[in-house]
Amino acid sequence: MKRIFYILIVCAVVVSCGGARQKSTKTTPVARAQVVEVEVVNVFPHQTDAYTQGLQFADGLMWEGTGNYGGSRLQYTDLATGKSRVVATLPKRDFGEGITLLGDKIYQLTWQNGIMHIYDRKSLKKIDERKYKGEGWGLTTDGQNLYMSDGTPDIRVLDPQSLALKRRIAVTCNGESLPYLNELEWIEGKIWANVYTLDQIVIINPDSGVVETIVNLRGLLPQSEYTETTDVLNGIAYDEATKRIFVTGKNWSKMFEIRLL
Repeated sequence: MKRIFYILIVCAVVVSCGGARQKSTKTTPVARAQVVEVEVVNVFPHQTDAYTQGLQFADGLMWEGTGNYGGSRLQYTDLATGKSRVVATLPKRDFGEGITLLGDKIYQLTWQNGIMHIYDRKSLKKIDERKYKGEGWGLTTDGQNLYMSDGTPDIRVLDPQSLALKRRIAVTCNGESLPYLNELEWIEGKIWANVYTLDQIVIINPDSGVVETIVNLRGLLPQSEYTETTDVLNGIAYDEATKRIFVTGKNWSKMFEIRLL
């Protein structure tokens, strides 16, 4: 399984992030992240063969990028009908990662190949591919820039045309660096991020990099829905027009519309 060797380390980090067991060595006061629960507003079906790496609601459709070698694709789903269309299938060499739609383009990362696939938003044809250094995990946009996670505590802010690095956001939670940031979503001026292997989402201030809120999603997918292929929570999407927030996971049978309490 991809990145399985990170699990124990990540869990230790989030215990610190949640503020339960580990004391900070810092002497200056640190603002603690607020922990919030959610209410499930609606439930939608999700393809159990979709190893969700990127999720975004745009053009009235739920866009999704999936992973796994030989199974990575870009697709969209009409939530009203449940009908999906595969837009592109990645080469077997590529392990698909985060996606985002910006302007007239759709961007899709790959995990270790350092290749960003770029598609035309109208024709849905691939028009370019760009190289970047390091790994690609999550991707989102504020409408002007691209925000990319790579498994480190840093989120890269990229120029969407050249992919030139404009700055880095060093993410901290309760005064400690927070690695393994995965899928990203820009919601109302904040960056929402999955943390790999955890049933939590962190909400990050993009100016300071500080995690301001931890969203608890433990138990969101009922145990009765789990199979041997069901994997971790991953996937955040936002419908700006209606303020709806959606979450899902890798090979999950359900997608959930949630509301913070």
